[in-house]
Amino acid sequence: MGVPSDDAVLIQKGTKSGEPHVVTVNCPDKTGLGCDICRIILDFGLYITKGDVSTDGRWCYVVLWVIPYSKLVVRWSNLKDRLLYICPPSCSVSFYLNQHSLTTSSSSSSKSCPVYLLKFFSLDRKGLLHDVTHVLSELELTIQRVKVTTTPDGRVLDLFFVTDNLDLLHTKKRQDETYEELHAVLGESCISCELQLTGSEYESHQGMSSLSPVVTEELFYSEISDKEIYSQALSPDVTKLKKANVTIDNSLSPAHTLLQVHCVDHKGLLYDVMRTLKDFNIQIAYGRFSPKNTGYRDLDLFIQQKDGKKIVDPEKQNGLCSRLKVEMLHPLRVIIANRGPDTELLVANPVELSGMGRPRVFYDVTLALKTLGICIFSAEIGRYSDQDREWEVYRFLLEENNKFQLANVVVRNQIVDTVRRALMGW
Repeated sequence: MGVPSDDAVLIQKGTKSGEPHVVTVNCPDKTGLGCDICRIILDFGLYITKGDVSTDGRWCYVVLWVIPYSKLVVRWSNLKDRLLYICPPSCSVSFYLNQHSLTTSSSSSSKSCPVYLLKFFSLDRKGLLHDVTHVLSELELTIQRVKVTTTPDGRVLDLFFVTDNLDLLHTKKRQDETYEELHAVLGESCISCELQLTGSEYESHQGMSSLSPVVTEELFYSEISDKEIYSQALSPDVTKLKKANVTIDNSLSPAHTLLQVHCVDHKGLLYDVMRTLKDFNIQIAYGRFSPKNTGYRDLDLFIQQKDGKKIVDPEKQNGLCSRLKVEMLHPLRVIIANRGPDTELLVANPVELSGMGRPRVFYDVTLALKTLGICIFSAEIGRYSDQDREWEVYRFLLEENNKFQLANVVVRNQIVDTVRRALMGW
């Protein structure tokens, strides 16, 4: 892919506590670049307070004001390296113009990254799974698949299939660092810990247990009725349902379509918009992401189709607006269902056409369950296809305890609400 100029990415840190940091990306353009940038920003635990995007079709200029939203330590130099990696090199502008419709990025590159199996056996305790996930996130190890099982004698066997964003896990130094960080959080409860390059065992964990028709219908429904399902449409203010307005206007520009989005703010909002436009092969000429106002966000984008023309076909307009409205209202699906005699929490998010899933979902869900004091009996991540869309599905079997009677409807609603708020940044 080549090496872009080092000044293609600049990060200006805030001088005062709570002041936003400014991330600037200035490089050749390509379809989907905005989505890739926003995914990396989200992956580093950063919240975008406002942003500006402009491009002439050859060169793009992106400015994002960001603040950390989690307790994870942000390694700013690593963030810059990750952003530089997805920037097309300035010496190859003509190549990228010829390949503009292709979405070559870290998304496609990551598929070839070596996958490692992290296997550890330990005594069980509350919050164990999240504590391990926290360590992996700080180490910048991306969880691709996971299989967690609790044995009858109160021990846990965890299989994490991970890729290394730093691409150093083949070195002894990086492996030793991983072992040390894990042993620090597991302490004496750790019985054994192994790390190895995967083989056929990764393929055997690619699938997932089947979903019942009832669960599938509730988890992946796409129609939005006037009376939206309460549990899937809560806003930060529990007294009202969310609203999302998406409009298209072709009267303000001779060459571009104006797309306007007005919706309740949530973590990863700009990423959700950008990934949808990327999947539709829509190019952004100019865009502004306004600061939050009374809990809502406004986004104005001047866009074109990949052929450089405005979007004038009513069917295409309605398709894009409908998809964006769904993504603004339900970027993640969270439900609780019965799985035989057990209670199962399911979380699903759509996968980009490039094959990339949403960052940090596993981290947020395990944090929410740890906060509630709910233990996880088993967990798994898999892919599921429904109605020509691929979804990443996270499944957690929950353990009963004296505080939470999982058969109680009120308790179930509380769990769903807490998990969703963690995912949405509320």
